[in-house]
Amino acid sequence: MFVVLGAAGNTGRVVADTLLAQRKSVRAVVTDSARGQSLKDKGAEVVVADVEDRNALERVFSGAEGVYVLLPPNHSSNQIRADNNRRANNIAAAIAAAGVGHTVLLSSMGAQHTDGTGPILSIHDAEVTLEAALSAGGGTRGVTFLRAAYFMENWALGLRAVSQGILPTFLLADRAVPMVATRDIGLAAARLLASGGSGKRIIHLAGPRDYSPLDVAAALGRIVGKPVVAQQQPEEAMVPALLATGMSPELSRLFHELIHGMNSGRVAWEKGHALWRGETGVEAAFAPFVTGN
Repeated sequence: MFVVLGAAGNTGRVVADTLLAQRKSVRAVVTDSARGQSLKDKGAEVVVADVEDRNALERVFSGAEGVYVLLPPNHSSNQIRADNNRRANNIAAAIAAAGVGHTVLLSSMGAQHTDGTGPILSIHDAEVTLEAALSAGGGTRGVTFLRAAYFMENWALGLRAVSQGILPTFLLADRAVPMVATRDIGLAAARLLASGGSGKRIIHLAGPRDYSPLDVAAALGRIVGKPVVAQQQPEEAMVPALLATGMSPELSRLFHELIHGMNSGRVAWEKGHALWRGETGVEAAFAPFVTGN
């Protein structure tokens, strides 16, 4: 039996759907039972639990051959790293207590660094915590860190201006960076769970090729049927722009640090690990957001 955290989310739903299609037994963990109804209709066992509740996690992980775990976003927090560290410790302790066979963590490109990567620092901490649990023995026998590239879906936040022929970005407009669709993350995670694992493993995951903001703008132009221009904004304008949307000061600072890390090349792959490439290009990933289909 496989347990999927965040089973109603972008990646978790794909993980659960893929395993169910392979006739695997799936326990789908959600925070609202209504959001898990479609998975229940497909044969999943749907359980309501929260990463803040260590005892609940231990119960849902009980009997699991493998689990897919992630740190759900927490945009209201003003101490994001500390809060996520508590969540990661809850997950690791529950995995160890339940004796889970294999754990797949949704991680990120750049998670090898201890500073300069913004919100990825929480993922670095989670990797350290889960690796320590693996080394201690008595819990999970294997852990795979699925280090994903920049989510293609992150661009949805800037699509409002596309109707005016503009794609605002704080990334360097002409620099190609690894990006990946959340669908491909879910497919890769399901593949890793189904194949099992022992010890520690790191897998890098990107889309079929790297894309620059210029490439993204061109793809959006093809979808909407008119030219779209990538408009590069200065990095120093990022925090004020995010604050204006209602984002917390702490999260705004972390996202600025992330973008600076990408522009400077710090947020990059760690040498010595396999790179998997998904099949979803930016056009396919963006079309549902732009057309509504």
